[in-house]
Amino acid sequence: MKSSMKKDALLLARRLREAGYESYLVGGCVRDALMGIRPKDYDIATSALPGEVMGLFKKTIPVGAQFGVVIVRFRGQNYEVATFREEWGYEDGRRPDGVRFTTARQDAKRRDFTINGLFYDPVEDKVIDHVGGQRDLERGVIRAIGDPDARFDEDKLRMLRAVRFYARLGFGIEKKTAAAIRQRAGEINQVSAERVGEEIGRVLTQGGAAGGIRMMDELLLLEQVLPEVKAMRGVEQPAAFHPEGDVFEHTMIMLESMKPRYGSRIEFAMAVLLHDVGKPPTFEVSDRIRFNGHASVGERMAAKIMRRLRYPNEKISIVKELVRDHLKFIDVPRMRPSTLKRFLRADHFDLHLELHRLDCLASHGDLSNYRLCRSALREMKDDVKKLRPPRLISGDDLIDMGLAPGPDFKLILTAVEDAQLEGRITTRDEALNFARDFHVPREE
Repeated sequence: MKSSMKKDALLLARRLREAGYESYLVGGCVRDALMGIRPKDYDIATSALPGEVMGLFKKTIPVGAQFGVVIVRFRGQNYEVATFREEWGYEDGRRPDGVRFTTARQDAKRRDFTINGLFYDPVEDKVIDHVGGQRDLERGVIRAIGDPDARFDEDKLRMLRAVRFYARLGFGIEKKTAAAIRQRAGEINQVSAERVGEEIGRVLTQGGAAGGIRMMDELLLLEQVLPEVKAMRGVEQPAAFHPEGDVFEHTMIMLESMKPRYGSRIEFAMAVLLHDVGKPPTFEVSDRIRFNGHASVGERMAAKIMRRLRYPNEKISIVKELVRDHLKFIDVPRMRPSTLKRFLRADHFDLHLELHRLDCLASHGDLSNYRLCRSALREMKDDVKKLRPPRLISGDDLIDMGLAPGPDFKLILTAVEDAQLEGRITTRDEALNFARDFHVPREE
């Protein structure tokens, strides 16, 4: 985020101060700045009422004026400006039933965790701490402000937010705060699936994903929001291929090994988490432990989980493909050239390849098929036609041959492209002759 946002946020806060109101930067931006992290956004808390804020700035959006929240649009960026407030009555476990405008001290006390309850005074250039947040920041502690039960009564999602900060910051969760979460874990189901999905996504993509999932398990949240992942724990795997341990441990090792380049993408992080979700229901012991069909079962389960958490269809589609095809690399050495080229040119193949690399490193450690694919891609890097050769004939050519349009067209054109990818035909005439001689396979 551009450093100019900080300057502009300070400018807005000073304008409020010049107009006679208290105003401070507040929350995550103060926490991150004290940790040496560049904030992604800046929020302002003030004694000015919503109407007064809207009268002071040209471009405003009253997104939650009844709760004291106004968005100020300034130089192409949005800044949340909220009036100091107290809240009461959380019938839906999310929104307050009532709001009373109050002082900065009282406003700090209704926030979630002490490290998020800090104010920064832009005029005095100092941090104002009413809740012990600086001490907890220095000690690396996530502590609910005041009574943890009261904070979680106000918003059940805060239980997952605690896990997110644990994962992202590497802080510990204070004993009473953790105990309250364990006791109330089942209440997370009162939160909308969409909000839960968003928070899980942040746990997976903002750093420390494996630690976050482990902490969700420890706090009894995992069995509530992702019971299919919880089911991986204790599911044994054949030691010859998986010396690392059970399915859950294998998955955690993969999450720990994600590179930020890929791990920051929710579709990839979710695919890592769910790539073996089909193993628990397909577990069987014959000559050895087997998980027959777990990739296709996992594909269906992954789609169901992501739909349940209200992820967009385009993300679900990518995760389904990654889960479904993660075993395809086993066949790479034996693939026909045309089959291999089709695989290499698949949409999002970079994600497929990285998922395979992590899968190997978290188990048997054999990267030979990964290297084979990388080598093939390098060989074809400068010649796109090797992977996507221009089409030699079309359906119109088949019609000119006297063939009636129908399902056979796809079979014939695919066979022609296979021959082209394998170098058996290179010209239009050869393609036409191949199509004339091609016999569509029929079921007996």
